[in-house]
Amino acid sequence: MTELKLSETRDLTRIERVGAHSHIRGLGLDSSLEPRDVSEGMVGQVSARKSAGIILQMIKDGKIAGRAVLIAGQPGTGKTAIAMGMAKSLGLETPFAMIAGSELFSLEMSKTEALTQAFRKAIGVRIKEETEVIEGEVVEVQIDRPAVSGAAAKTGKLTLKSTEMETVYDLGAKMIEAIGKEKVTSGDVIAIDKASGKITKLGRSFSRSRDFDAMGPHVKFVQCPDGELQKRKEVVHCVTLHEIDVINSRTQGFLALFTGDTGEIRAEVREQIDTKVAEWKEEGKAEIMPGVIFIDEVHMLDIECFSFLNRALENEMSPILVVATNRGITTIRGTNYKSPHGIPIDLLDRLLIISTQPYTEDEIHKILDIRCQEEDVDMSEGAKHLLTKIGVETSLRYAIHLITAAALACQKRKGKTVELDDINRVYNLFLDVKRSTQYLMEYQSQYMFSETCEVDEDDAIAMVP
Repeated sequence: MTELKLSETRDLTRIERVGAHSHIRGLGLDSSLEPRDVSEGMVGQVSARKSAGIILQMIKDGKIAGRAVLIAGQPGTGKTAIAMGMAKSLGLETPFAMIAGSELFSLEMSKTEALTQAFRKAIGVRIKEETEVIEGEVVEVQIDRPAVSGAAAKTGKLTLKSTEMETVYDLGAKMIEAIGKEKVTSGDVIAIDKASGKITKLGRSFSRSRDFDAMGPHVKFVQCPDGELQKRKEVVHCVTLHEIDVINSRTQGFLALFTGDTGEIRAEVREQIDTKVAEWKEEGKAEIMPGVIFIDEVHMLDIECFSFLNRALENEMSPILVVATNRGITTIRGTNYKSPHGIPIDLLDRLLIISTQPYTEDEIHKILDIRCQEEDVDMSEGAKHLLTKIGVETSLRYAIHLITAAALACQKRKGKTVELDDINRVYNLFLDVKRSTQYLMEYQSQYMFSETCEVDEDDAIAMVP
């Protein structure tokens, strides 16, 4: 009974970790920026993905700055997926900040301050400095443990060698703990930072490649370092401007990043930091890396935020701004004027607009197939075909939501593969928007505060996308 409970807990944990876009690995483009049919979790949207790939290449080449991109399309056409694909394709080195337009109105700070912090999270600084390191192959690790615990601190010796020399170093308690944490053994090639005492395991020496205990799928073999054991190396630290702002504006310094209590940061602090970073750049000690900031639901911003974005894009250190919306011609928040996508014309003029199209039936089938693999659900072809039909008639998001629900219904009847009956069961249990609206119109007189008595059923259904 205990084993059964443990396995159920592990399965639930795995399901919780699957997100709406966790299957996205990139934009699915080849070396010539041509979209593959199905690749890296992306399906369809060929024109939009190709446009995003060109923007991505310009970002990597550093040839685009102070520019903005708008991804516009109907709900459920992959706008956020394209933005996530861009983030994954950029890699860990390029800063990527993501914020929803509605978030700005629920934060305990001004809207412009929240936007400023988001912008500075998307601007990276590569700080270069020289440091003393000891680099060599471990010949022997000798640790003397006291006979009685607590009587004396551990002591030990570490023998390192390069191609030209061999040296024995005395180890203190801190270094012994670091060696134990990194699981350093004889034959490993390591680097020790003299200033901090940090130990980095670089890999196993090629001379130990025939050792049976050293072999494994993740073992990396490297050459024994040549020259002196102790040498000066250039170390690169990657931080964002926002992290530097927080460290310099809070009494707890670096710990403020973990508490999340950043609050509003004074303009004088930012000016001083910008001046210092500019000095480092002139001296060759630092390099600015403009990243990408993605604002979803951009139509939720008001006229003040749009004015701020216009000014922010003119800054020489501005990141690439990517915004997304599913609105048509609608009112600009904070005004009585209507505009395409609810964005002022002067900002629209700065945007490169990428349009997404509704998915075809074949593309919906492929996306559902990918989601079944991601959610670890075994589904029959007949069930997938029915789910695809449901996705075409209702929406892709509704069909995706039914996958896990159908898997649980299958589990309830002790089945291994989701069949047609499971899909039918959850389809009848959970209503889509259209059927829910029809139900509301049928029983609207029984609901409280109903104000749609004069609207007929056809008009109500026409309102549903």
